[in-house]
Amino acid sequence: MRSLNGLDSAALRPLWRAVHDRLSSGRPVSRVKVGPLDEEQRSAVADLLGADRLPGRYATVSVAGLDELLRESVEAGVREVVVALLGPLDDRAGRRALAVGARSELWAWLAEHPVVAAQPALLEWVDAVRRAGLVGGSVERTRDELDRALRVVAALPATGVPLPVLAEAVLGDPHALDEGTRCAGLVLRALAALYGVDPPGGAQERRALWERAGVVEDELSSVVLATGLRLGGVGGGVLRVCADAGHVAALTLAQVRATSFVGAPEDVWVFENPSVLAVAVARFGASCPPVVCTSGWPNSAVIVLLRGLAAAGATLRYHGDFDGEGVRIATHVMARTGAVPWRMAADDYLLALGGARVGTPVGRVTEAPWDGELADAMREHGLAVPEERVTTRLLDELDDCGRDVGGLP
Repeated sequence: MRSLNGLDSAALRPLWRAVHDRLSSGRPVSRVKVGPLDEEQRSAVADLLGADRLPGRYATVSVAGLDELLRESVEAGVREVVVALLGPLDDRAGRRALAVGARSELWAWLAEHPVVAAQPALLEWVDAVRRAGLVGGSVERTRDELDRALRVVAALPATGVPLPVLAEAVLGDPHALDEGTRCAGLVLRALAALYGVDPPGGAQERRALWERAGVVEDELSSVVLATGLRLGGVGGGVLRVCADAGHVAALTLAQVRATSFVGAPEDVWVFENPSVLAVAVARFGASCPPVVCTSGWPNSAVIVLLRGLAAAGATLRYHGDFDGEGVRIATHVMARTGAVPWRMAADDYLLALGGARVGTPVGRVTEAPWDGELADAMREHGLAVPEERVTTRLLDELDDCGRDVGGLP
């Protein structure tokens, strides 16, 4: 490149800035419009281009023509000249493409995250988060915030711990879930989607949602109903006495924590509704197989008991209502405890539905991870099947198998 003397004049600076800006777009450029130009600048542009008359206040310059002229005069193309005069070119189109790709990768990561995949009800939350956009316009910052929130969701329901204790255990900061923090807001909206309720609008609703997820729940108010279990420890003793007498035990969280799971049964049946448990006890008495009731959405005592049984080697076989919320509860229990579905497939729903044409609406239905056809069948028929309707059939199956239940699907 020859000397650029003369090309770096103040009068030509508007032209070079306009060319530099257009070339920095990252897109093909054929012409550049520059202006408004004063008389000195118009004269300088005309001299550079070898024009026989001055351009107007706005001049349109051919990039190819300018490139050819510069190559002849200074042996450098237009790109080399503007870089020498004004610095490196940008690639805005390339950066936009990279940004679009990064955003797409972020949302795909979120939708496919194991916590979301295990509980499809959270896809509604994923859509809301995506509509809200990036935190501070940053993909990296948004991913970090979502990762923190998902780690908290994965740890819920908690086992009756205060919110600062949960925040310290999961995020290493006792104030990370304080009211008003972005992470707390993300987690609460995820819980609202999970439980199928509106996002909390006030402090009281936020506290209620945290409590529903086992946070700041005391060890006495959280209770699990069970029968047919004979375990060790304080809680195990309560279970054993009730099972031997043919009664249901109402075990507090404190008692569950004081239970030894050594000698846990091979299989445990988990039902959603207390009425099923009552019928089972009335039918089997002291011979009732091991049964646990979640009483709808499981509290801390339920989760701790089920996890203890699973850790001791028991297979948890879950059944619940065939309606939108029932499927979400089932998904939640399975994701949190490792339970497996029992008589919860599309064929079981259709069999239980029979030829019914009227009944309770099924409600908002989300996908069932264990059966890709169940949600479609429920949406098609639109009717709920409460667990109580199939109680006799379920208990007949337990009765037929007696105590040897290992062959149940």
